[in-house]
Amino acid sequence: MPVEITWWGHATCTVEDSDVRVLTDPLFARRLAHLRRRCGALPPPGAWRADVAVVSHLHADHLHVPSLARLAPGTRLLVPRGALRAVPGLRRLTRLRVTEVAPGDRVTVGDLLIRAVPALHDGRRLPFGRHRSPALGYVVEGEARTYFAGDTGLFDSMAEEVGPVDVALLPVGGWGPYLGEGHLDAGRAAQALARLAPRSAVPVHYGTYWPIGMDAVRPHEFHAPGDEFVRLAARRAPGVVVHRLRHGESVRPEVAR
Repeated sequence: MPVEITWWGHATCTVEDSDVRVLTDPLFARRLAHLRRRCGALPPPGAWRADVAVVSHLHADHLHVPSLARLAPGTRLLVPRGALRAVPGLRRLTRLRVTEVAPGDRVTVGDLLIRAVPALHDGRRLPFGRHRSPALGYVVEGEARTYFAGDTGLFDSMAEEVGPVDVALLPVGGWGPYLGEGHLDAGRAAQALARLAPRSAVPVHYGTYWPIGMDAVRPHEFHAPGDEFVRLAARRAPGVVVHRLRHGESVRPEVAR
């Protein structure tokens, strides 16, 4: 079947390729600490179904133990190296098949090859963060080559580390009125797109969670990044088709044959 991408909100996507379902950074919470879901319904139970889930880094909005606990017994779970030591709750998920990976590692799931690639981001489990783990992106290679960037800043060797891809799932915003270091905003994501030169792109990591009580503080940082990315991508990477999905919406992007 054609490759299908579904965006559930924040950094959570399903990539279905070669009859294998890959779930990225599962987050199925209505509220997380000081954040609440402001846009899009909670993903339905069908979104929990995956053959393999990948976690990009240890921050709680990407490695959310209660969401991982909803995955079916036997689901493969790829996490950054050192995660089991840094996040004790992971060790209680005994029904999952957990594998720690680092940049350069490759894992085969069915007919898919999943490559772990570097990301420029703080990989610690904040706010405690004593143990360091690498922040990762992943390239899912099957009928298509799909790059899930996780959370990352722009770095010089990005295109070399990621390699040729058909689809790029790129973060374009965040969950607060300001982005710190190690993040892509819409402009930097458009620069990344020009370097990677995929056939298609899907903006993620925006317009879902926002701090409680801050609805009126720089609201354009919540609503605007998707449209801004579409506008800037058309200027910097005019050959790339950008699919700005609504929460729960799917697309079957065109891939090279």
